[in-house]
Amino acid sequence: MNQRRLAAWAGIVGPILFVAGFTLEGWLRPGYDPLSRFVSELSLGPRGGVQIANFTLFGPLLLIFARGVAAEFRGARGSRAGGVLLTLVAIGYLASGPLVMDPPGTPQGQASLHGTLHGLLGGIVFLLMPACCFVFLRSFRLSAAWRPFWGWTLAFGVIIGIAVVMLTVASKVPAVQGAFQRWLGLIQRGAIVPFMAWVCLFGVRLLRKSRVPR
Repeated sequence: MNQRRLAAWAGIVGPILFVAGFTLEGWLRPGYDPLSRFVSELSLGPRGGVQIANFTLFGPLLLIFARGVAAEFRGARGSRAGGVLLTLVAIGYLASGPLVMDPPGTPQGQASLHGTLHGLLGGIVFLLMPACCFVFLRSFRLSAAWRPFWGWTLAFGVIIGIAVVMLTVASKVPAVQGAFQRWLGLIQRGAIVPFMAWVCLFGVRLLRKSRVPR
């Protein structure tokens, strides 16, 4: 299996496993409400190892995908930045496994180092997810083979960006925190799931292209 095909399969399988993992675990976890609670909260408690493993598995798969994408678009405008951003997102997801978040409501003065780092990494990852889409727009527009994926990438980038803005406002602005408290999990998934869908479709297109000789 060549590098492009391996990267393509990593990009297809990784997001599917990650979303299926936290969806199934959230459904099986007693008292867990996916509409109001973050995905990372599944890393807490006796069953937390399941979500930790989910992060730890997805991170390397996204790294493999990022490496293959960088090779595919080597020399194209914007491709280097896109590969770097995907790599940083992959590292963020990978590190989110062992760096478990603190329980919700933990006072700021009592926050652990791993919880603080988890929050910092999460903020970076959520900013970079829509940025990945927008950075690749130029490469897709300039390539006849990838131009059909340009519209999808723009749409996913806008959706993810809106969800990230809503999540930031809902979780950081005191005036609206109460109103959105019940929907924070849903808003967060509104950013995560479209990004995973974009990576998966990106992988599908890369797989199709890998079957055509250069």
